[in-house]
Amino acid sequence: MQRRFFLTGALTTVALPACANAPDYSSRPAARPADALIRSAPGADRLVEEAGLGGKVGFVLSDANSGEVLETYNPLRPLPPASVAKAATSLYALETLGAGFRFETRLIATGPIRNGRLNGDLVLVGGGDPSLDSDGLYDLAAQAKAAGVREVTGRLLVDSSALPSIDRIDRTQSDTVGYNPAIGGLNLNFNRVHFSWTRTGNSYTTAMAGRTERFRPAVNTSTMRVVDRSLPVYTYDRVGDVDVWSVARGQLGNTGSRWLPVRNPDLYAGDVLRTMLRTNGIVVPAAQRGRGQGTVIGLTQSASLDRIVNSLLRFSTNLVAEVLGLTATARNTGPPRNLGASADTMSNWVMQRTRARRPDFDDHSGLNGTTRISASDMVQLLTAPGAQARLQPLMKELTLDGPPRQPVRAKTGSLNFVSGLAGYFNARSGRQLAFATFCADIDRRAGLSIDQRDRPAGGSAWSRRSRSLQFDLIERWAMVHQ
Repeated sequence: MQRRFFLTGALTTVALPACANAPDYSSRPAARPADALIRSAPGADRLVEEAGLGGKVGFVLSDANSGEVLETYNPLRPLPPASVAKAATSLYALETLGAGFRFETRLIATGPIRNGRLNGDLVLVGGGDPSLDSDGLYDLAAQAKAAGVREVTGRLLVDSSALPSIDRIDRTQSDTVGYNPAIGGLNLNFNRVHFSWTRTGNSYTTAMAGRTERFRPAVNTSTMRVVDRSLPVYTYDRVGDVDVWSVARGQLGNTGSRWLPVRNPDLYAGDVLRTMLRTNGIVVPAAQRGRGQGTVIGLTQSASLDRIVNSLLRFSTNLVAEVLGLTATARNTGPPRNLGASADTMSNWVMQRTRARRPDFDDHSGLNGTTRISASDMVQLLTAPGAQARLQPLMKELTLDGPPRQPVRAKTGSLNFVSGLAGYFNARSGRQLAFATFCADIDRRAGLSIDQRDRPAGGSAWSRRSRSLQFDLIERWAMVHQ
């Protein structure tokens, strides 16, 4: 049976989602007396069997306040959580950094400013802000102008040392997917570059830009060539510090655009900043990597962390999750050497924070399909003291159509032949419940080639069945557990 969910809640940040939304479904029958509903509720084992997923299913349902376990199915089986991992990362960041934490990006002058001349270097110092965009860099350039800078005798430097430089989140993913960008201390426009094209006769005019609503600054750190071939659609190579792309002429129409990932995010940010400085009458050389100390002449801050988490749990942006996890680890134990080390630190934090037995995170977003956590461990985290108060208000709201309507606050997660759902809802009696349901056909997922991962045969049908199972279980639990 297909089911329809409604998504509610205020939008905060437009971002590239990394998992699918819930599928449509039909309304359930008119309500009957409560005891009849309880007696007629299908058994969980039957629901799992009827889903016919051909892989492994694990779930746990608990009282959200006491932690009392009410129902389980393979509760200790470690399974990939996909983007449900972002709920763990969110709690990790909120408890480590605080809900009011804000990322900062600074512009530093290493020498004195006299008669409009900065006698020294101009340094863009990143704090990891995952929401920094080209508009923010324009604001920094305008602040430099307001500080009296008209000329820079030294260099334009970019400092991304606040976080480790990570080439991509998951090395098994295609080069072209925008949800698998690089990560670092400077992250601009979600580390994506906007590629656009227009056909004129037999040729194409192309542009690579750090685009926002206000600005479309051209960049030199990413290039594109249109070549005579049909496939592959895109190829990628890294030549020095430049992302070199090509696109198949046979796949382009008259006009279009798409976002592509950036692999040199610090120099990309420096490239866009240089344009913004020029717009404000300040001419500087091309950006270089480096550090410097001096006077802060420009500062931009992100929204508060609770707002960033709300956006993350709603739009499931992988870059945001990785930055939050890396920043929390840096606060806990010092800058991590790489993403895996940071994920290990978060795994240990989950074990110390709860009675979880063996969570094994390999990243903070769930994009890497090798992450494993059991439904039991996930629910242990959701029901840990203080966790519900921090997470539930920030989670995306799903409403199961009635009558009666069933609101759920939860985090979804989807990879090829992997589906997860975890969060909170109230039973018909008002009892607060916490749950986690993971479904995975790991063997079928492992058999996919890179080319098959965009549209694997049978993938959409499998995802619909797994999500329907998860919703059927919520419907059962809401009726049965009073």
